[in-house]
Parts: sequence; C-alpha cells; structure tokens
Amino acid sequence: MDVKGALPAGVRFALAAAVVSGGAVFANGLAVRRFDDPTVYTTAKNLIAGAILTGVLLAGRRPVSTAALASASVRARLAVVAAIGGAVPFVLFFEGLARATSTNAAFIHKTLVIWVAIGASVVLSERVTAVHAGAIGLLLAGHLVLGGQPPTGLGTGEIMILTATLLWAAEVLIVKRLLSDVPPGVAAASRMAGGSAFLVMWLVVRGDLSGLGQFTAQQWGWLALTGGTLSIFVGTWYRALALAPAIDVTAILVLGAVITGLLNTGFRGVPLTVDSYGYVLLAAGALAVAAAGRRTSPARTATT
Repeated sequence: MDVKGALPAGVRFALAAAVVSGGAVFANGLAVRRFDDPTVYTTAKNLIAGAILTGVLLAGRRPVSTAALASASVRARLAVVAAIGGAVPFVLFFEGLARATSTNAAFIHKTLVIWVAIGASVVLSERVTAVHAGAIGLLLAGHLVLGGQPPTGLGTGEIMILTATLLWAAEVLIVKRLLSDVPPGVAAASRMAGGSAFLVMWLVVRGDLSGLGQFTAQQWGWLALTGGTLSIFVGTWYRALALAPAIDVTAILVLGAVITGLLNTGFRGVPLTVDSYGYVLLAAGALAVAAAGRRTSPARTATT
C-alpha cells in the first residue's frame, strides 16, 4: 500500500513509462538512420519486443492462468489490440510520414490526448476535470511553441497519420477495459507479439520479408537496444493503464517529449532556443495531472 501523500501506483507507473518513452524516442531517432527501410526496422524491433515480453511472461514466478484466455471475447479483443495497437498504426504512421510534412505529423500525433479524453469520458465514463482540461491546454500550447503547427490541409499523408493516431486512441480504450479480464503482462505480450505477426505479413505482401535477415552486427545492436526499450515501455504503460484512469496516463506520457528534448540537447548538442519554454508547458501539463492523481485512489491493483 502506498504511504500517505505518496503518488498512487498507477501514476508512478505512468511517470516511469513517460521516462522510458522519452529515451525510446531518442534511441529510435538514432537507430532508424542505420536502416534503409523504416518498416523493416520497425518490424524487427517489434519482434524483439514481443519475444522479450513473451519470455518474461512465460518465465514469471506465477504461471499464467488460462481461464481468462478461454473466453472467445477476450481472445478477440487481444487480436484487435494487436492489430490496431501493434501493427496497422505503425504502417500508416510511417507511410504517412513519407507524404506529410514533419510539423503536420507532429501536431496530429500530439492530439492523441484529446481523442483519449473524449473516448474515455464517453466509453469508460471517466470524468474530465478542470485539471484535465487545463493540462490538455498546456500540452497543446507546449507543442505549438515547439513548432508543431496545425495542418492547413489534410492530404493523404496527414489522413494516414490521423488514422494511426485514432487507432492508438482506440487501443487505449479497449486495453483499459481488457485489463479487467487479463493481466497487463498478457495484454502487453499479445500486443507486441501479435502486432509483429501482422507486420511480418505486411512485409510478405510488400515482398520485403528478406530484409529481416540482412542486418549487420551493428544493426542488431540497435535493434536489441530499441526492442528492449520498447518492451519495457509497453509493459510499464499497460501496468499504468491497469491502475490509473486512461486520461491521466495518456496526459502524463506527454512528459516523454520533454525527456527526448533534454537527451537531444545533452547528447546531440541540439541547442535550447527561446521556443524551448514549450518543454516547460509540456512538463507543467503532465505533472499537473500526476499531482491531481494523488487525490484519486486506484480502483484496483494490477495482477501479474
């Protein structure tokens, strides 16, 4: 049980996931440049993450109960999560990036917290408080200050990225409900392992499956780093969703952008400019939700 005044477990897991996410985005920014095809890279990285999560699940101290998985409804929802969380959005997002400007892509993707807030209030009956509304305002303002401008029009690329963002928002809502029936570890492993299977099938359709076996030793090193980081993020993120409201978790995850910015400054020498106070707005929005979470007791404790 948390000590009095401490952050609830769900908020702590969300903050941890945000830190891991920030590091993962930084590492991916360096790694993807070492590969000719971003979709082949993403598939390989996700395969590694899926293998790690599955291995951890099977090696757990307590055996995984098969009672919940016996339900056809649960299996169907796990398959949907794998498709709309770990596969289709990745393809849409990367294909969209090739057609849209980086500023349009950045702004569209950062609207995720808005779609989750709307969906969580309608589907999950979560309450959107004044703190949430103010925090979302700070998060969007921070992205605008940092250069993410609303798109002036929706071309094919922008529509693909928007679709990917909506699918990831839907994933959050489905997973939040799903975690009342299955442990976070099972959902996370299913998301990455199943999603990777869909991505492999996409490579088969494209005729690029052979690319998975043509990595250099250096590329395998980058895949191990980014795949391992991804497995930690998904596992921590799903545990947070099991313990805290979906709106809170999604808002706190935006803090990862601040971590990425600090890493870019510290390790890549990206200078801080007058617009960098946008990071302060992002941090303020995310931390406001985390602080508000101190007054909300988690509904239940996640199972392993």
